[in-house]
Amino acid sequence: MNPKQKILIIVGPTSSGKSALAVELARRFVGEIISADSRQVYRGLDIGTGKITKREMRGVPHHLLDVASPKRVFTAADYVHLARRACSGILQNTRIPIVAGGTGFYIDALVGRTSFPDVPVNKKLRIRLDKKTTAQLFALLKKRDPHRAKAIDRHNKHRLIRALEIVHALGRVPMIELRTQSFDTLWIGIASPMDKLRTAIAKRLRARLRRGMVAEAKRLHAGGLSYKRMDELGLEYRALARLLQGKVTKREMEEMLAREISRYAKRQMTYWRRNKDIKWFKPSDATSIQIAINRWLLE
Repeated sequence: MNPKQKILIIVGPTSSGKSALAVELARRFVGEIISADSRQVYRGLDIGTGKITKREMRGVPHHLLDVASPKRVFTAADYVHLARRACSGILQNTRIPIVAGGTGFYIDALVGRTSFPDVPVNKKLRIRLDKKTTAQLFALLKKRDPHRAKAIDRHNKHRLIRALEIVHALGRVPMIELRTQSFDTLWIGIASPMDKLRTAIAKRLRARLRRGMVAEAKRLHAGGLSYKRMDELGLEYRALARLLQGKVTKREMEEMLAREISRYAKRQMTYWRRNKDIKWFKPSDATSIQIAINRWLLE
């Protein structure tokens, strides 16, 4: 693959309108979309993750959706392998790959901004860490590697254990910016003021609940997805697992989720602010975004 092929990247916090913008840009500039969402890779996790529907795709091909079983862990290395293969196919068809999503580490690893450490599984350490609560694991990570703790989902037990496993082996979780990146990339960031984003998050959550988010969780569990695994998947599925087990009421779940998703959005922005290549726009700045892309394509 030509290391200087052009790839357009759309980033931003959850509920910022990335998916709709990516579709509009793909239609205008003849592109295909590669999703960069660590949970939308899983089959069946549709309403809870806010996965784009066929109708919303408007005929634009989407890649890296529904490529893994939710019963198994999908890693960043898995993502890079499949996403690079998708990029090759899109570029061979003389189309523009448009990477859109909120999982920053996946995108950085894909385009060569960061390298992720090849640390083998430490089974003994994992068994020991698995006995701890997520709160205890997060406190431990915050003590040992505060930088990694700022960006991680503090409620995702699997990621916390993996981060601590790497810290145990290397002393910290390295996030190495590489001088030579793999592609000619244009980074477009979409962001709204936090008060508007919180309103959008709450509205989107209510819409997903009306669409059948709880029923989806029931089907997933009936199909063999354990409550433990739902908890590991984080955010919506963690809350849904608690609801189905009778640990919270539906109202409590909705209020808790709105808070947690807003906190997640803040963590996403904390991560993206490290990348000075991102050109930030408001969701309404469609014309300015198109001008920036046209200039980049002509370079």
